[in-house]
Amino acid sequence: MSKLKYHFALIISLFAAQLAFAQGEVDERAMIFKMKGLEVATKDSSFYANFRFRMQNRVGAYTNGGTDFGISEFDARVRRLRLRADGYVLSPKLGYSIQLAFSRSDQDVDNTGIANIVRDAVVFYHFTDNFYIAFGQNKLPGNRQRVNSSGQLQFAERSIVNGAFTIDRDFGLKAYYDNKVGSVPYRLKAAISTGEGRSVNDSDNGLAYTGRVEILPFGRFKNEGDYSEGDLEREETPKLAIGAGYSYNVKTNRTGGQLGKDLYAARDMGTTMLDLIFKYNGWAFQSEYMARDSDNPLTFNEKGDVRYVYNGWGINNQFSYIFKNNYETAFRYSLLQPEGQVVRYERKKEVLELGLSKYLRSHRIKAQFNVNYNTEDGRMKISDKDNYWGALFQVELGI
Repeated sequence: MSKLKYHFALIISLFAAQLAFAQGEVDERAMIFKMKGLEVATKDSSFYANFRFRMQNRVGAYTNGGTDFGISEFDARVRRLRLRADGYVLSPKLGYSIQLAFSRSDQDVDNTGIANIVRDAVVFYHFTDNFYIAFGQNKLPGNRQRVNSSGQLQFAERSIVNGAFTIDRDFGLKAYYDNKVGSVPYRLKAAISTGEGRSVNDSDNGLAYTGRVEILPFGRFKNEGDYSEGDLEREETPKLAIGAGYSYNVKTNRTGGQLGKDLYAARDMGTTMLDLIFKYNGWAFQSEYMARDSDNPLTFNEKGDVRYVYNGWGINNQFSYIFKNNYETAFRYSLLQPEGQVVRYERKKEVLELGLSKYLRSHRIKAQFNVNYNTEDGRMKISDKDNYWGALFQVELGI
């Protein structure tokens, strides 16, 4: 094999022919030519790899109540530490993406008892510039905020709505198609997967079926900005992306389908996802509606303990503006509403959150400070005993 070395000229020569590859970081695709990291290639152009890492270090706290500022929970840890490699073998048509996680919260240890180091291990094949497939483990074509890389967020963490209903990663076969009707771009995405997420050791005969469509009525965003929070690119004309998707998971064994603790019996569940994002001249607005339904959500063991599918719906709205000095202010409102049998175990939740971010190198290097107010059952008064405050400070550094 030819000696491996840095080969910048190769990247320049191939970039023009590979416009199908995303220009921003989108975790369901191979980031080969635009996300600059440690680049390695062979002289004969038969192998290429782009290595990157990122980490998120955070400190935070939550109060005992709305007026009791005693600390009930303290959070100081490495939230994420990831190593990622994207590239191709033989030709750029045959790509791959690998992502490994090294922090406890990234490995889903608390739910599964297993250190799930592998987040992504997927092979891509590009039939044309507009159509490609993926085989392996990576993110399903789910809600926009989940498919956003955690490194592209304007708050330190995703919303409670995403936490309750996201379908996240799964092993299977995915297909992606990208084209235009006139001047209006659209994307079609579909997947057939195991339905059990990252930690599965063997699969049952129930699968998950996922589909999604996206329309960009005012044209494409700069640098794939429809999958990056905040208008860091300062769109010169208004840009809008609308997405809708549905996932039906048959005989899943986990409370969230691909995520969560093991159920005591298998269940079917359907997840609806609607979202949009708008950007213009430093302003950004995004909204998501998600809902989940299972005909028989409760499961019990012999002792009478219960685990359940979260039946219900939620809405998340975020509004932001980034100043010319790269400081960004953002506001988020999230609502989570349980329904049916689940109401006896879950309560309506609302979160109001303010964010201040400083971008030093776009989303690659940034500092974020968030303050949130958490309420239950629609009671917004600070004096309510179930309400409380939270604050997080997080630094992200990566290449």
